[in-house]
Amino acid sequence: MSVLLRISVVVGLAAVLACVPACGKKDGAGKIKIGVVTNCTADFWSICEAGANKAATDNGVELQFRQPEKAFDAAVQMPIVEAWAKQGLNGIAVSVIDPDGQTEDLTRIAKKVPLLTMDNDADKTGRLCYIGIDNYEGGKAVGRLVKKALPDGGTVGVFIGSTKSANGKARTQGVLDELAGQKDAPGVKGTHPQKADLEVRTYGKYHLVDGAAKEDNGPDNAQKTVGAVLARVKGLPNLCMVGLYAYNPPAILNDAKAKSMAKDVKIIGFDEDWETLKGIAAGEIEATVVQDPFAYGYKSVEALAANAKGDTSKLVKEPIPYRIVTKNGGADETVNGLVVKFPKVAEFEAKLRSDIASVPKK
Repeated sequence: MSVLLRISVVVGLAAVLACVPACGKKDGAGKIKIGVVTNCTADFWSICEAGANKAATDNGVELQFRQPEKAFDAAVQMPIVEAWAKQGLNGIAVSVIDPDGQTEDLTRIAKKVPLLTMDNDADKTGRLCYIGIDNYEGGKAVGRLVKKALPDGGTVGVFIGSTKSANGKARTQGVLDELAGQKDAPGVKGTHPQKADLEVRTYGKYHLVDGAAKEDNGPDNAQKTVGAVLARVKGLPNLCMVGLYAYNPPAILNDAKAKSMAKDVKIIGFDEDWETLKGIAAGEIEATVVQDPFAYGYKSVEALAANAKGDTSKLVKEPIPYRIVTKNGGADETVNGLVVKFPKVAEFEAKLRSDIASVPKK
């Protein structure tokens, strides 16, 4: 083989080899792949998705974000997680629906794929960390708001999607413990002092309708569940209705208006649903205890992306602080060692919309 021919072959082979990675590489190949799955479809999770998308952009992540249409159904959620595990994703974040029922499967998956929990925890799964507020303390904050709204006591209704989840149990117990003034308060079963046909469980000066939180199992049933309670308490003085999932406070307000009871019912919310914030601005809802779904999404993706690179410094070790949004805001308070901020609703909403607007459109 001539020298010229050898040179030609070497140059040609080098060109082919240089081309192989580029020609064989699919879009997104080589990127860290992360999946985030929620417990239902809601505006709360759309805010979380915006945070996750921003973190994906900032960290070069290929993100899959799922909001299951069927709410609070582990049988719908788990196949999503299982599929991601088989695909070999670099990390999965889950808002756990049923910690007791899902722990075995999530533990198995956590041995194969780095797993973290957000909003709803399952602490016996081997997950890397939990990203969320201290839900018991958040529930106690709701209880303090109820006491402020009804300082002389009264009738209380509590509404929530499910009490199977860790956050559902913790928030509900936090509210009741605060009203009773004791830990793990059992309440006293009986009938309402002003309405003998209404069963209640009494916590301090407060009578809980039907003696338990009313579960609606998802947004589609929320207003119907509220309506059944309001119809039975109409005419009673000192009423307060509490919504512990994001969609509950708007459902309470809508039904109170439909029954011409909006001025007769104090409403305390949880989470930063747009309609809840609108109701606070209008003076129709007293306040809402908010989490930080944007941060949940961002920190989940950021932590899993860093972990995939061998960096565990982004794993969250402390609860995300909750805040209390009111119409006019207020000074910070320290409660049980936690610094609690009281943002003004207009400023809080403006910041939230700004955060979401900062995320590049997909």
